[in-house]
Amino acid sequence: MPAAASDVFDLAMKHRGEPYVLGARAPMANSKWKGPWDCAEFASWCLYQATGVLFGVMPRNDPIAADAFTGFWFDQAHAAGATVPVEVAARTLGAFVVRKPQAGKIGHIVISNGKGGTIEAHSSKFGVITSTLEGRRWDIGVIVPGVLAHAAPDLPPITVAVRTLRVESPLLSAPIIKDVQRALISRGFAPGKADGVYGPQTAHAVRTFQTAQGLVADGEVGPATFKALKIPVPEWAKRTTPL
Repeated sequence: MPAAASDVFDLAMKHRGEPYVLGARAPMANSKWKGPWDCAEFASWCLYQATGVLFGVMPRNDPIAADAFTGFWFDQAHAAGATVPVEVAARTLGAFVVRKPQAGKIGHIVISNGKGGTIEAHSSKFGVITSTLEGRRWDIGVIVPGVLAHAAPDLPPITVAVRTLRVESPLLSAPIIKDVQRALISRGFAPGKADGVYGPQTAHAVRTFQTAQGLVADGEVGPATFKALKIPVPEWAKRTTPL
């Protein structure tokens, strides 16, 4: 009988409260590991320990040497035909939801509770916590091949980010960016001049602010970061999706 995605979620829940360290390595073959975790190591370790399936890692067939990374999750999910819409993963217990890392930035991965919530290695401030998909940007859902998973019936809609402020080429320029820069400056962070351009210095200030607030420090301003800065979330930064 195939391993069950619900077992992945149940195992992950046993590790709530354990510490997060960005870039920490988790030995996939060590069933006694209690952290520190980063998000991808936590996801891959829980999957491997619960099901025996190694995924989102390189090398792909060696649990001793395996190193997990959100970019590997994204690429391997596409190569394996394992991607599903975020709204499907959101209502599938034990599915994964991934934000692909941008160039020079971190991504993020969480395990779905099947009801729009998550268990995840979140941040250095909070460690492993239960949270929500609400108000955050995601790229894909993943149901790992060989792992039995079932999507629940439709759930009430949630709001997820479709676009964020981040470093792009060419650099984004808009009045809302000036609002973000001014909000950062007023809180003692240093985005540089409030010129309305979202460059590397602004992204660095955002990451520093996110770390202080216990948010995922990805340097992107989406709904959660807008709210933390006390800036109304623009309509273009969110959408309501039926789950």
